[in-house]
Amino acid sequence: MGSLSLFPPRASAMAGELDALYMFLVAVSTVMTLLIFFLVFFFAIKYRRRSDNDPLPKPIHGSIPLEIGWSVIPFLFMLVMFVWGTKMYYEEYTPPRKNTLDIYVTAKQWMWKVEHPGGQREINELHVPTGRDVKVTLASEDVIHSFFVPAFRVKHDVVPGHYEMVWFEPTLPGRYHLFCAEYCGTNHSKMRGWVTVMDPAAYQNWLAGGVTNGSMAEQGAALFEQYGCLNCHVVDQKGPSLHNVFGHAVQLEDGRTAIADEAYLRDSILNPNSQIVAGYKPDVMPVFHGQITEEGLLQLIVYIKSLSNTETQSAAGMQPAAAGKQGAAKRSVP
Repeated sequence: MGSLSLFPPRASAMAGELDALYMFLVAVSTVMTLLIFFLVFFFAIKYRRRSDNDPLPKPIHGSIPLEIGWSVIPFLFMLVMFVWGTKMYYEEYTPPRKNTLDIYVTAKQWMWKVEHPGGQREINELHVPTGRDVKVTLASEDVIHSFFVPAFRVKHDVVPGHYEMVWFEPTLPGRYHLFCAEYCGTNHSKMRGWVTVMDPAAYQNWLAGGVTNGSMAEQGAALFEQYGCLNCHVVDQKGPSLHNVFGHAVQLEDGRTAIADEAYLRDSILNPNSQIVAGYKPDVMPVFHGQITEEGLLQLIVYIKSLSNTETQSAAGMQPAAAGKQGAAKRSVP
């Protein structure tokens, strides 16, 4: 199908199975449509009344095997579609938990702003390696957008105020279109870019050549200190410790339990009184809604995630303040 202009190349691991499901749906729909129209015309001609003297047809009281056949057979086809589609949906919307390459994309009228964990930034460009699961965290600064890479068969709406997740495994080196598939304003048609898939060695060379102001975790550590988070979460412990909190269950004051994922951390920063951790008082943490950009939020979240990395903690053995100062020192090195 890749040779036909109607179909983009298959450049991800899930593209082949998704195309197979699509073609199965098209084939079943085509066969059923042709069969229905054939039977309509066939019976209309075969059993037409040729003259007024033709006797009226005899009433038919039905056939149990026939009724079971035309009910069960279509049901089985629909069941195959349902099970196959559900499996694909679950796989597409459940990113792998380990060894993923995390990339953060912020949509804004009318551009895609990309940031890699190492701090490399791109505008309307996304570089990824082959043979690696890539998890993309999507955020919007203004209106609804839609992240669409036809060659990967990936399309996901980016809703403001929420984090959305997509993942894919690139398999074919090349350069592929990136579109916004949701009308987002006057220059919607210009909100497009490119995804460049490279072999792992070339990707590492590309990363090494990128100019950064420190990794996302280092930039997040600087913001952590800039906004005074250090005082409550480390110094006087008015707020809960953030070490080893990401990905774990958090007991809330109202008795509920929440998983400390990206969405939880985002809400806790922008509207801390909505989810108060058990044992802590409300109205202690200031509301940062409107004070931090989406990119800044992502950097803070990446930093908090790094505090749950056992290797990072054991190697560094430092508090957030020290991490922030180390990050600042690294950024000052030419």
